[in-house]
Amino acid sequence: MSRILKSGNGWRLGWDASANEFKGLVGGENWAIELTEEEWNDFRRLSDQLHEILEQIAQELMEEERIACELESDRIWLEAEGFPHAYSLRLIVQTGRRAEGYWENAIELRQALSTIEGF
Repeated sequence: MSRILKSGNGWRLGWDASANEFKGLVGGENWAIELTEEEWNDFRRLSDQLHEILEQIAQELMEEERIACELESDRIWLEAEGFPHAYSLRLIVQTGRRAEGYWENAIELRQALSTIEGF
C-alpha cells in the first residue's frame, strides 16, 4: 500500500509512502496541503484527542451549547468548534511553509482518518 487517496463530502486525504518529503495530503473541495510524515502523525493524533475531549465534555454541556477547543504540537495546530456531534476543524501547519485548512463538518473526515490503516 504505497499510495492512497480518499475523498468525501468536503474532504480529501492522501498518503504516498514512496514520497521523499511530503507523504500526507489533507484537503477540502478546492484546496489541499501536503504534510510531512511527522505533520501527518501529529494531525491524526491531535484530531483523535480533540474528538475524545469533545465526547468527554458533551456530558457537561446543555444540548444547545457550542464549544471551541484547540490543541497543538510544534508542527500542527488544530481547533474544533461547534457541537460535540457536529463540529468544524481548523488546521494550521506551523512549520516553515505555513498553511491553513478548514473543514465545515469534521466528523466524516475524522471517521475516514480512523479507518485508514498503514499511515
